[in-house]
Amino acid sequence: MPTLVVTGAGGFIGGHVVREAARLGVTLRLTAHDARVRADTPRTTVVPANLAGPDTLRGLCDGADAVLHCASLIGGPDALCEAVNARGTAALVAEAGRAGVGRFVQLSTAAVYGRGTFRCARPQDLDRAPVSVTSRTRAAGEDAVLAAGGTVVRPHMVYGRGDTRVVPALVRLLRVLPGTVEGWRARVSVIAAEDLARALVAVALAPAERLTAPVYHACHPQPVPWHTLLPTVAGVASVPWPERDLSLDQAYDVLRARGGSRHDLDMLVSDHWFDADPLWKDVDELPGPAFGESFARHADWYRRSLAPSDGR
Repeated sequence: MPTLVVTGAGGFIGGHVVREAARLGVTLRLTAHDARVRADTPRTTVVPANLAGPDTLRGLCDGADAVLHCASLIGGPDALCEAVNARGTAALVAEAGRAGVGRFVQLSTAAVYGRGTFRCARPQDLDRAPVSVTSRTRAAGEDAVLAAGGTVVRPHMVYGRGDTRVVPALVRLLRVLPGTVEGWRARVSVIAAEDLARALVAVALAPAERLTAPVYHACHPQPVPWHTLLPTVAGVASVPWPERDLSLDQAYDVLRARGGSRHDLDMLVSDHWFDADPLWKDVDELPGPAFGESFARHADWYRRSLAPSDGR
């Protein structure tokens, strides 16, 4: 079986990647800079390494067939984001090149495109315009990967067991807003974490001739209208669904008064729909169930994780 180096194995997506690769019987070499990463599956080893300390990467990739780079720092101090996401990724790419690794795959994010409206958007038709330090430094990491002939995979919104960012942020917004906003008509691309992991491992292991693009979007082919997605989220979080509809200006006024994030709302009132058909075609995989069926598998986990700690 091939040997796969996985960074970020202790994170949300990385954990799903490890389980998927182990299911396939892949030999795994996981990087760890804290105690969350353990060799809990057969044919798995853990190697102390830290992207912020390039010297710790020496020898990590020796004898490996592929690197699946899932680690990133999200929302940390600017200097540390630069050290991990940009310089750390470049150092990892260089180490993989030194070791003669045949495939390097980076888990990135559609946030590198910045703000806008995206409808069935293809990577080759979009310019990157990151607006945050996290996205800017992850885009810099992409540059190093692509320059070395690697592959970049960009999901938009990822949900599932272990999610501490996407659905919790939506719940916070729903608890602030007293109504829907212009009918929540916009559409969004989403993917379940286990399906993203399956796609990432497939890209890492695919024969070279099957991969036709340097950058792929990763999402379910069917975008989900927010007026379908948000009531589902509200249900698992026990947030009452409002009976009134707000204009966008009214919603902004409410957010200003209640300390909500205008940026989060902006993401929900314009289409963020990305074309992922080339990914599923090239790795010869089905994208998995549509949102309703897939999210239902995680509903109990979300109910437990979103339950207010004060009993409300």
